[in-house]
Amino acid sequence: MNLTAIIIVAIVVGGITSIISTLSSKKVTESKKFSKEERDDLQVQIQQMNARIETLERIVTDEKYSLNQQFADLK
Repeated sequence: MNLTAIIIVAIVVGGITSIISTLSSKKVTESKKFSKEERDDLQVQIQQMNARIETLERIVTDEKYSLNQQFADLK
């Protein structure tokens, strides 16, 4: 192969690599974008889940819950 052919092949491979990386990065960023409605829905779900977790923590750390568990273990 002569030097001109090597340079042409290098340019073509570089261009193809550049195009592929650009397309794949666009797909990743497009798939990560959420609409305002989706973000608001997700935020509401997170708040609801946090409230549920707080309730469960309160129940589990309650002394009566622990005592009831001990009675249940005795049965």
